Amino acid sequence: MRHSIGVALVVVAGAVGAAQAPPPVTLLSEVRAAIAAHDLARAEALVARQRVARGNTPEVLEAQSWLARGAHSEGQPDRAEAFAVDAQKLALARLAGRPVDSDAQLAAAISNAIEVQAQVATARNERSEAIAFLERELRTYRDTSLSKRIQKNINLLTLEGHAAPALDTSEWIGPARATLADVKGKVVVLFFWAHWCPDCKIQGPILAKLRERYQSQGLAIVAPTQRYGYVARGARASAEEELRYIVRIRDEYYPFLADLPVPLSVANHQRYGVSSTPTVVILDRQGMVRLYHPGRMTEAELELQLRSLLDTH
Repeated sequence: MRHSIGVALVVVAGAVGAAQAPPPVTLLSEVRAAIAAHDLARAEALVARQRVARGNTPEVLEAQSWLARGAHSEGQPDRAEAFAVDAQKLALARLAGRPVDSDAQLAAAISNAIEVQAQVATARNERSEAIAFLERELRTYRDTSLSKRIQKNINLLTLEGHAAPALDTSEWIGPARATLADVKGKVVVLFFWAHWCPDCKIQGPILAKLRERYQSQGLAIVAPTQRYGYVARGARASAEEELRYIVRIRDEYYPFLADLPVPLSVANHQRYGVSSTPTVVILDRQGMVRLYHPGRMTEAELELQLRSLLDTH
């Protein structure tokens, strides 16, 4: 299928020139700020105070899961594990049998807790145990919003050095469908993006510049995306309406993709664990994953990775 629509939507919040109100201060924002300042004691005190005042509310439990993340980043694995295990147990108790996605904060608490437990096990050189734990959790939460993040953590432990998972190319935008087999022999950047993603819009021009610089040496870019069920301002949209919107965003922010295949599939984002956008995956000329990187990369970081693979030809 081919589409060629070329007008962009730019969403502007508020009136032109109007001062924007600062975001409200919440328990979660205070806890995250304390963790960013390496003040885990203050973060813990904030959670404890709110727990006494309000009990184990979803916000308190999500904040506790951030204590787990903070303790892990501060090199305190035992405390991180204790916070994470407790947050997951209490969140499940609070759900009381309801679907995990019935409460976004409880889902976030469980997701954070699972990730931290796997990270702690990995830091203890218990890699196989971490993978087994994540695979069990993936079976439990496969049909929920948690599944991509759990798959991301599995991929972080298992994907590099192995053949890249196949892409679903049953639907795409662009001039031609391309499978990974079609680009074998090239160094490939898989650029997983989303129409709503500001970091993707920063990553795009960097990839465009690198493609121009290294295409003659065998660099190829494939840019999978997916539908999310909405368009600008979160307005719900039909599949066709969202498709037209994706094309408009591509043409405005990613013009270098106009002549490249863009597979359109939830399955690809699920398979590659794209809970963070962009996610960048680099394949060598044999189709092996050499880098799996959730999140944005600088031009220097990408070029360092690419040159070592391009120079081996």
